[in-house]
Amino acid sequence: MFDVKKVREDFPILSRKIGGAPLVYLDSAATSQKPRQVLEAIVDFYTKHNANIHRGVHTLSTEATGMVDEARGKVAKFINARTEEIIFVRNATEGLNLIAYTWGRENIKKGDAVVVSLLEHHSNLVPWQVLCEEVGAGLRVIEVDDEGKLKLGSLEELLDGRVKLVAVTAVSNVLGTITPLAEISALIKKKAAAAKLVIDGAQLVPHMKTDVAKLGADFMAFSGHKMLGPTGSGVIWGKKEILEGMKPFLYGGDMIGEVKLTGTTWAGLPSKFEAGTPDIAGIIGLGAAVDYLTNLGMENVREHEKELIGYALGKMEKLEKEGLVTIYGPRSAEERGGVLTFNVVGVHAHDAAQVLDKYGIAVRSGQHCGAPIVERFGQMAMVRASFYVYTSKEEIDFLIEKIREVPKVFSI
Repeated sequence: MFDVKKVREDFPILSRKIGGAPLVYLDSAATSQKPRQVLEAIVDFYTKHNANIHRGVHTLSTEATGMVDEARGKVAKFINARTEEIIFVRNATEGLNLIAYTWGRENIKKGDAVVVSLLEHHSNLVPWQVLCEEVGAGLRVIEVDDEGKLKLGSLEELLDGRVKLVAVTAVSNVLGTITPLAEISALIKKKAAAAKLVIDGAQLVPHMKTDVAKLGADFMAFSGHKMLGPTGSGVIWGKKEILEGMKPFLYGGDMIGEVKLTGTTWAGLPSKFEAGTPDIAGIIGLGAAVDYLTNLGMENVREHEKELIGYALGKMEKLEKEGLVTIYGPRSAEERGGVLTFNVVGVHAHDAAQVLDKYGIAVRSGQHCGAPIVERFGQMAMVRASFYVYTSKEEIDFLIEKIREVPKVFSI
């Protein structure tokens, strides 16, 4: 287990005060904070190596190209993929749209079906919803139980030969639910063998050891900014044999093989899907973030978060018994990521979040880009506290202490 006090020293922003109180950052599911190692990698690029990548033969261009290639290799190793299967995008949302606009529009036709779950982030729901509306395909939804866990029986009933794609989150950003990917993959092979499996890995890759060779999936998207990397950095992974058969998503510079007025050919992987100048500094920063997480050890990251969520659930359940809060999502740390979702009884989520902010506690409130699952529990909004490598038990204690203050503000 790593030393959280030592880890926290690497994050300059954690020394900041909000309204005179020390910052307690519990919004990592939205975006993570950045260690100085990542910040220094970005500054190093801009101050010593800044140039566009590929094509250029001068020293700076060659150096920048090498740094991007190195980062791609780090990401590939981090998830046990082949280097050419790593496509850099801005975020998981762009990656999922890439799949929908390329593989989806080529392969999903009228009368086909797409399966999603009620847990999905809007970025893994809306693209498929729009695609189905455009082509006349059906959208089928996996239900959840009262703890927000997927009903595998519901999935089994939805699968048949018409299903061409199943899109599921690995870990719910709203409830923290860890989905049983192995069982899902097995059911797909049994009931809809031709269907592709797309995984939203935005809350998986930053928090748990991920091996795409063992997931049983065909595509996965994740965001760099949720795993200590810069905003504007993200990845789509896909099986090489599938990516090679797909059309490009965007057209222009750097994704071409040969251009003539009579026609154009495309570059090989991964360049075919990386048109134009990418966020070079962001990619290099993402590589540095991968280094940081690798040094911590992803098994240690998961154990730390599991300990935190178990500790937080125990504390919150006492408040729930007192009638102060309602908790949403699985009650077992084994089945849940580092996400604590709740409401203060009688207080709107936004009001609760604003009160907590006065004590320097940053939590998220609203529907968390997951309106259907929030509404499934009869709510219009929820409060979400989310943890990461720099979160401490002392911060959780402080959160619990100040939650008690929220009803007092509203004389409840």
